[in-house]
Amino acid sequence: MLRRIHHAAIICSDYNVSKHFYVEVLGLKVLAEHYRPSRQSFKLDLALAGGEQIELFSFPNAPARPSYPEARGLRHLAFEVQDVVAAKTLLEQRGVRVEDVRIDEYTNKRFVFFADPDGLPLELYEAGIETAAPLATTDK
Repeated sequence: MLRRIHHAAIICSDYNVSKHFYVEVLGLKVLAEHYRPSRQSFKLDLALAGGEQIELFSFPNAPARPSYPEARGLRHLAFEVQDVVAAKTLLEQRGVRVEDVRIDEYTNKRFVFFADPDGLPLELYEAGIETAAPLATTDK
């Protein structure tokens, strides 16, 4: 029945800051961008290399999401990368604060956490297979 995750939706507090983060820092591809006057809201459709998508929304006066201590709901969003250390280094070069690399005690795969501009917990998880796409770079 379910085949894969199609998209994850994220509501941000500052549309331009979050758009820059997801497009320029993480390197996601813009599929479509719309302003919806009736909702005073932007909707930005972004794509990862495997076809999965992130929908980035802005809504006026959206309440903050409690994260720490951990709240019920989506815990974090994880991205697969070929090499966690290389991706961590790239993010740090782009000004992102990244936690120390950890090892998954069950799979022995490396992973690391960082946050988007609103503090949404994001994870890089090492694929360890040749078909995985590395963290995208942006060319201007």
